[in-house]
Amino acid sequence: MEVINTLGRRKTSVARVYLKDGKGNITINKRDYKEFFPVPTLQAKVMQAFDLTETTGKYDLTINVAGGGINGQAEAVRLGISRALVKIDPEYKPVLKAEGLMTRDPRMVERKKPGQPKARKQFQFSKR
Repeated sequence: MEVINTLGRRKTSVARVYLKDGKGNITINKRDYKEFFPVPTLQAKVMQAFDLTETTGKYDLTINVAGGGINGQAEAVRLGISRALVKIDPEYKPVLKAEGLMTRDPRMVERKKPGQPKARKQFQFSKR
């Protein structure tokens, strides 16, 4: 099996996922994923696609992730992994889609507008 290359994004995070047959090693930015994401909830997000498709331990992953915070990076990795699994076997798609793992979350930080202190907050209004 050749290496499967996919992309996952969330907020400003971008994760490039390279999946190949193996023993279940997950390397993120040249570090083990448990070291990269020390929080158990983030580790669970990374493994969620494998748990749903029952493919834990079948594939080796090399992931490059950049931008954003750790939560956005974990969700970007999750989307990249889900897309890679669907490339391998399209039958995984309904299972992953039901859990919302095939959808790119479009929510981004709203930009600050001129004449306002923040995106929606406005300077105090004085009627007189």
